[in-house]
Amino acid sequence: MVAHLIEFATNHYLLVTAFVVLLVMLIMLEMSKGAKSLSPRELTALVNSEQGVVVDIRNKKDYAAGHIVGALSIPQDKLATRIGELEKYKGKTLIVVDAIGQHAGTACAELVKAGHTAAKLAGGVSSWRADNLPVVK
Repeated sequence: MVAHLIEFATNHYLLVTAFVVLLVMLIMLEMSKGAKSLSPRELTALVNSEQGVVVDIRNKKDYAAGHIVGALSIPQDKLATRIGELEKYKGKTLIVVDAIGQHAGTACAELVKAGHTAAKLAGGVSSWRADNLPVVK
């Protein structure tokens, strides 16, 4: 199996090089998309010290099924139109939470563009629940 892979790579070195370059570019793009990732422990510390506000960008149904205590519900598709609601939190870090951390980076970029300080919960609500931390319904 490995011999076939090596043979393919040597026979098609331009194709393999293009693949590696595209993979590196994709990784760099994903890393530049969002802000700093926080662990559930770091999120808790920020919120407890009143330096952070949790913004849950999941849809209303998922938010109602269980969310982090005190989280503001602003679905991702409504973030651009409701960003004005977050003006009173300009001095705090907005911690964006989604289901698994997949879309939070994009929302963070929007918030940063609007002049906010933003971070995302690594792994989203699923990582929060995996650490057996409380959610409210």
